[in-house]
Amino acid sequence: MTAPGGTFFFCGEGGEERPVMYADSDGRAALIAIGLPELLQLLLVAPWWRDHRAFTTEESHRLAAEYLEDMPDLATRRDRAASALGLALPAEGDALARLREVALDIGKDFVLISAPKGEPYEPLFVG
Repeated sequence: MTAPGGTFFFCGEGGEERPVMYADSDGRAALIAIGLPELLQLLLVAPWWRDHRAFTTEESHRLAAEYLEDMPDLATRRDRAASALGLALPAEGDALARLREVALDIGKDFVLISAPKGEPYEPLFVG
């Protein structure tokens, strides 16, 4: 599993509805959600999303099992957080399918530039 870390960026003008990019500490970035509610849904439903590179069901099940070994009460915590935030949660498969759509289709023209280097980040996901 990838160690946690990275930065989330709102893109453009506006508020919570803005697209959200993520950049990791290895110099990779991707558009991952359209708006804060969609980002929160992804983080709650599939906190292992950063490691979901192949976008397969098998990969998702393996990553979920690894994550649940460390946090067996994830579902309880997730449901409590979603309730407190007033969020309806999608199914895991739907959340990950949306991540794929946002990252590889909608986000194909979003590029994050490293300020110190002036160079674009590498893609976080490859389709």
